Amino acid sequence: MRSSSLANYNHSSNGVCQFLIIMMITALFVSECSCVEGYKNYTVGDSLGWFDTLEKPGVDYRKWAADKIFSLGDFLIFNTDNNHSVIQTYNFTTYSLCDYGDSLDNDTIEWSAADPSSVDPRPVSVSVPLVKTGMTYFFSSDYDGEQCQNGQNLKINVTYGQGLPSTLVTPSGDSPAPISPESGDEEAAPETLVPSNFDNPKDISDDESQLPSKAVSLSGFYKLLFGVQVVVGLFAF
Repeated sequence: MRSSSLANYNHSSNGVCQFLIIMMITALFVSECSCVEGYKNYTVGDSLGWFDTLEKPGVDYRKWAADKIFSLGDFLIFNTDNNHSVIQTYNFTTYSLCDYGDSLDNDTIEWSAADPSSVDPRPVSVSVPLVKTGMTYFFSSDYDGEQCQNGQNLKINVTYGQGLPSTLVTPSGDSPAPISPESGDEEAAPETLVPSNFDNPKDISDDESQLPSKAVSLSGFYKLLFGVQVVVGLFAF
């Protein structure tokens, strides 16, 4: 009788042990394989584009950015026209003044200059890579800051994420300068301004995006092995 009870106890213990091992494997698999996402493109303002509220009353860039996580290597796509500019700065004072006249070369970039004299605005699309962590500010400085003061401004916090892909790392460590739009181009197609050595965000299937994922998998394997050994050791005891 005692032998039968002992056998049932051992059988029950083995079942509990196997159940716990399976649960641990499942938990580790889920936590480790939440895996790193690929770099992303964000179209600023979505279908409304990059404009001031006088031209497009519906734009609200604070609301647009509120539910997004921006990371190094992501791109912001500004769809606008040549009557609006795209200024990026890391200087809050420059941003708050809506004027970059006194800014420093290493904290402010004019990605696209406006042409207020243009009577026939043409579409412009500007791709801006995020290459520095922390607060980053954007605005249009045209018409003495009027567009910026009327809603054409954006501030975001850039996180480290996966870090910069090699295609966005320059020898000097600085951000490459933007390509200036050529004047007199009357083509109807939007003009895309991207530095020649930039790549657009990559999918998770690309080789560089897979590197962090492999490291996570190896770490998860060792954690899993250690956890199984601990559980088996406890029940063996």
